[in-house]
Amino acid sequence: MRSPYPYLIALTLALVSTPGQAQFRTLRFPCSQLVTERLDPLVTPGSVSPHLHQVVGGNAFNITMDPAHDPSSIATCTTCRFREDNSNYWTMAMYFKHRNGSFIRVPQIANENTGAPDGGMTIYYIEPRAPTKNRTVTIFPQGFRMRVGNPSLRSNIYGMNHPAVNQTTMRCWDGSGIGPGTPSTGATDSRGFPTGPCKGGIRSQVYFPQCWDGVNLDSADHESHVSHPVGKQAPDGNLMFGTDCPESHPVRIPLIFMETVWDTKPFTDPSLWPAEGEEQPLVWSMGDPTGYGHHADYIFGWEGDSLKRALSDEGCMTSYPGICEVLTRRSDEEMAKCKIVPRVDEITEGQYIEKLPGCNPIQRGPEPATVISDCGAASTTIAFPGATGGV
Repeated sequence: MRSPYPYLIALTLALVSTPGQAQFRTLRFPCSQLVTERLDPLVTPGSVSPHLHQVVGGNAFNITMDPAHDPSSIATCTTCRFREDNSNYWTMAMYFKHRNGSFIRVPQIANENTGAPDGGMTIYYIEPRAPTKNRTVTIFPQGFRMRVGNPSLRSNIYGMNHPAVNQTTMRCWDGSGIGPGTPSTGATDSRGFPTGPCKGGIRSQVYFPQCWDGVNLDSADHESHVSHPVGKQAPDGNLMFGTDCPESHPVRIPLIFMETVWDTKPFTDPSLWPAEGEEQPLVWSMGDPTGYGHHADYIFGWEGDSLKRALSDEGCMTSYPGICEVLTRRSDEEMAKCKIVPRVDEITEGQYIEKLPGCNPIQRGPEPATVISDCGAASTTIAFPGATGGV
């Protein structure tokens, strides 16, 4: 198919062909929201999850899955820009706590240069960069899944030289642009929630592990079979680029980076914020007002060899979905048609609610949060309604 962006192809290929830019080869694309609900086929398959998640990707999400299932064959549609990606990507939801103690879900907005998706996330598959010794990438096998971050954390447990110190962060936008620096190490980035209002919104940022043991598709904690690379920090303090896989996890897999933009602009009015000296009012859906419980999950679901072809294609690896010719692009409207009606019978968004969905009272820490049960929250699902579209 002839590209509608010939000038952009020429410009981008010129950039990535130079030695100084080759290390930034990235497959980048948006995914609209699929569903927001308390289901998690990775951590709590077959039962209602303790806290709320927002999900993008293939509509096979809330079918109970195990490694024998291939999500790319189960899904009938996906909310991602490329039809071939039926993977699922999910993370917690953000809420704003009003002075009166009620909560409302913070809406999401599109990221820079992603079109007009219905909320959701921006997904990156990033090629290893020099001086990494082994830059050969192994594509995820079917059945692969992983988690990054810990929803129970209420304090920063990682030292500055720990490989996981930059895995989950947030960037406070001031309304004038996306902010300076590499995500997770920029001047406006933080590991916990920003301490003041963010006039332009908050971008949450997740680096998944990029090293695999080469054997296990999953592990009991959904983390032990993968690892972050280790080595010397880059000049900006980032450990995700240019570092090497440890001997325990020698297989390099694509680095998945995930961004979600939360529209905090409606909540910057000082009259909505707590009185001076009190804690900031943002909270993750598992009752975390610190931000350190930031986490995300992934189930691989690309069709056939489509991801391998994309990661080998110069057009796809320029961060512009519009010039990726080896994959099938879908419009914003087509992406938005693929949705799942929530199966847990509770109100989670669109209005103020008295408490967070599930049994999630505010737990400030700094000790890890504990799981609360038997609070009267919905614990069963309604009949499976299917998706609203099969595009």
